[in-house]
Amino acid sequence: MADWATISSLATAGGTLVLAVATFAAVRSSNRSARIAEIALQEQRRPLLAGSRLGVDPEQKIMFVDRHWVHVGGGYAAAENVDGVIYLVMSLRNVGSGIGVCQGWGVRAGLTRNTVDHLPEDELRAQTRDLYIPAGDTGLWQGAIRDRDDPSYREIADAISQREPMTVELLYSDQVGSQQTITRFTLVPLERDGADEAGRFISAGRNWYLDRAGPR
Repeated sequence: MADWATISSLATAGGTLVLAVATFAAVRSSNRSARIAEIALQEQRRPLLAGSRLGVDPEQKIMFVDRHWVHVGGGYAAAENVDGVIYLVMSLRNVGSGIGVCQGWGVRAGLTRNTVDHLPEDELRAQTRDLYIPAGDTGLWQGAIRDRDDPSYREIADAISQREPMTVELLYSDQVGSQQTITRFTLVPLERDGADEAGRFISAGRNWYLDRAGPR
């Protein structure tokens, strides 16, 4: 005769196992859905900076702390050496979906190949003030090198006087300081007759997402 007590125990154990597997699957699915929702929310706040639109976005008038003024049009940057102070400016557009906050920068003379990694974060210069660029709108970046003993001063001063290209790497984040990104910009001098000596074309080359794998 069947041992009904044993059969009942086995049936109960089997039911408990099935319930445990179903619960595990449901929790795992719920966690995955929550993670997808979190990523989607983050992407709604992620900024992505590029050069502003050439001939479309308006000219901007930018003042430095020493009251030096620089004018730069849409799609352009400027690099000046005035009385021993190097002034760098870019007209930018935020093509991402969140507010961008500029936090740090680095500059190198010449063009930088795509195979070269970005400058280490601890070597970037901190912005003296936050520069906010709204999503879907234009904004600016500005930086200056005032110390002639600065390791980058001579090469950047030479690049300006000799009208050579230069590379600017800009560190920025969303409005709460997360989703940090580094974008590499190339500043190429204008070559046409009568061009402003400080004026340069601007283009974005590469992006690095520091919080996770980026687009490259």
